[in-house]
Amino acid sequence: MEPVQHIRILQHAYAAQLADATTQYGKAGILEQVIETRRAARLSSGAATAAKMGVTEPAAAFTTSAGLFGCADWAVAPNDDGFVATASRCLLCALVKQMGGASPCRLFCLDPIEGMIVGLAPDAAVDVEETLYDGGACRVRVQARVREEAPAGV
Repeated sequence: MEPVQHIRILQHAYAAQLADATTQYGKAGILEQVIETRRAARLSSGAATAAKMGVTEPAAAFTTSAGLFGCADWAVAPNDDGFVATASRCLLCALVKQMGGASPCRLFCLDPIEGMIVGLAPDAAVDVEETLYDGGACRVRVQARVREEAPAGV
């Protein structure tokens, strides 16, 4: 087997396991609790996760994840105050929908990516505009926030 085929099989197996976990959490009625708990952990460990993955700038959180996991086809387009990341396909969403499960987007994709972004740029604003689970694309807007200076004498 060629290494590329081997990696693709592993990526599919990984996505299938995540899809199953999401479906089981949903059936057990604990998906929202798991999302909340994991989100807090991911936001606090985002800088370390980014470093482990070799991510050095916020936009790369999307493109590096796409390359490593082979799940979503993230593309990043800069705009005046940051960038917009868009994906038109996602293996994990497709698998979960086939299983009749709940959205895996926050738990296994968007929250880990947001954690890396915030770890690299603590003042960034991350706005999920749409997901493939509920819409026609995943679209995430990332904007740099400007810190407000404290008034003189305060």
